Order: sequence, then C-alpha cells, then structure tokens
Amino acid sequence: MLETWIEEILPQIISVLEIFGIFVVTVCTCRAFWHYLRSLVGSSDRYNVKWELASGMATGLEFKMAAEILKTVLVHTVEELMVLGAIILLRALLSLILHLEMRAERNEKKTEP
Repeated sequence: MLETWIEEILPQIISVLEIFGIFVVTVCTCRAFWHYLRSLVGSSDRYNVKWELASGMATGLEFKMAAEILKTVLVHTVEELMVLGAIILLRALLSLILHLEMRAERNEKKTEP
C-alpha cells in the first residue's frame, strides 16, 4: 500500500521541485540581467551581477538535485540508476563549480581597496 502511494504521489512532488528550480533560475537570471542593463545605463549603484546570477543558478540547481534524489526511489533497473547517478553527479559538479566561483568572487571583493 505504501509503495503504491509513493509511486502515485512522488512524481508530482518531483515535478513541483523541478518547477521551483526552473522558477528560481529564471527569476534570478532576469533580475541579474535587469541590474546589468541598469549598470550599462550608468546607474551609480555597484551591484554584483555575477554574484546574483551564480547564486540563483546554484539555488536552482539545489532544487533540481533534490528532485533527482527523490527520483532514486522510483528507479526499477540498474540502467535507470546509472543514468540518474550520472545526472546527479553532473549537477553536483556544476553546483560545486558555482560555489567555488562565488567564493573566489567574494574573496576578490574582500581584497579590493
């Protein structure tokens, strides 16, 4: 009974998490682009567009990875598990690269006069 309930409910939860990830990336990208356009026009505020974009992408990837982790419950074959594992590995690598870039940007910001 629990297994059938999980197989019925989990796909909807996974879809919602993936939509959250897409929404976060889209909103943060639009916001970063807006601030970039404002900086081109000559706005006096120095907004870190690169940080905004990297932060949004990292957060969106976290939602997408949560959905992928939940998908492991629905895996029935070893081939599906291997594909899912590869996707999780790639997303984790992307997330790590984004976090390293954000840390480097933050350290660079601290050393500026």
